[in-house]
Amino acid sequence: MTDKEAKDRADRVLALYPGPSIGGDSVPPLAPLTAEAAAEGAIGGSQIDAIIRTLARIPSTVPEEKVRGGEKILVDLARHAGPRQIAQAGRRLLDKLDPDGKEPRNEDPKDARPELRFVKHRDGTLGLKGTLDLETYARLKSDLDPMAKPHKAIDGVRDSRTQDERYGDAFTDYVRLKTTSRNLPGQAAEATHILVTMSYEDLIDDLGEAHLDLVGPISATDARILACDARVRPGVLGTAGEPLDIGRSKRTVSLAQKYALTLRDGGCAFPGCDMPVPRCTAHHIVFWRHHGETKIDNLVLLCTKHHRLIHHSEWKVRIAQDGLPEFTAPAYLDPAGEPRRNTMHLRT
Repeated sequence: MTDKEAKDRADRVLALYPGPSIGGDSVPPLAPLTAEAAAEGAIGGSQIDAIIRTLARIPSTVPEEKVRGGEKILVDLARHAGPRQIAQAGRRLLDKLDPDGKEPRNEDPKDARPELRFVKHRDGTLGLKGTLDLETYARLKSDLDPMAKPHKAIDGVRDSRTQDERYGDAFTDYVRLKTTSRNLPGQAAEATHILVTMSYEDLIDDLGEAHLDLVGPISATDARILACDARVRPGVLGTAGEPLDIGRSKRTVSLAQKYALTLRDGGCAFPGCDMPVPRCTAHHIVFWRHHGETKIDNLVLLCTKHHRLIHHSEWKVRIAQDGLPEFTAPAYLDPAGEPRRNTMHLRT
């Protein structure tokens, strides 16, 4: 089974069946009618996935009865149609259920008025929706295309991300680069200011959630990823939700430190990765919340893909005796646990 197939199956289970929330309550499934049809053996995996993709994009403002009515239409269609037909029907359903109606269509695409809307989907994911004029579309696509190319194979393992996932990571890098530009008002080449709020108990424990300003609840792990290379203003709450302490905004990595990391790592330090410095952020080897210090021997440059991997897997990184970063793979990949280094950026 490929990584993508495993991810698709996991997403399918999460969408079809109830699951526990952080508070211990049961979270209703995204697609209960689809689950019933799947249990009957009336529809297969590709049809299930097509239905789930549509339901996940329905705005959270749509009443539940309309969502279930739309799901029933798709399930009935799926009993005798393929995923492409379901996707087409799903697009029509989204146009109908979207409270803002269809996006306005200009006869001449170059005359389109740019619009952008931030969206919270029913499954909790966040997104963007909008229209670009021809020039902006061309500029953005031209910038993202080279950034979205597949990573080189590492140990014979090819980049398993889909095209959409690669463009998603590329857009993440693009936004990070733009928000640290000296040309943006009020930033002066500093990382983006972020307000993260956590309860005192969640601050102490590894579990729990945080609240990201302008977004809402996020996992403690996601909060730690954000803290790696941003100006984070921590807010600690008491048991009744009262503010106990609002700390000063702390720069986690100075420009001088970023320069030193550039000289040492030369780009993403993960073995076999050739991502250049502008596509990387500084990662705390001992997490900042675990009192890891912001100093060179506790920092390493990582690209978006491998930064996420380090936070969400059993890969380990440390600074060796000679001052260079080295990585250890999970036991199921390398039982011997031999240290690995990136030799892609070595200067001659």
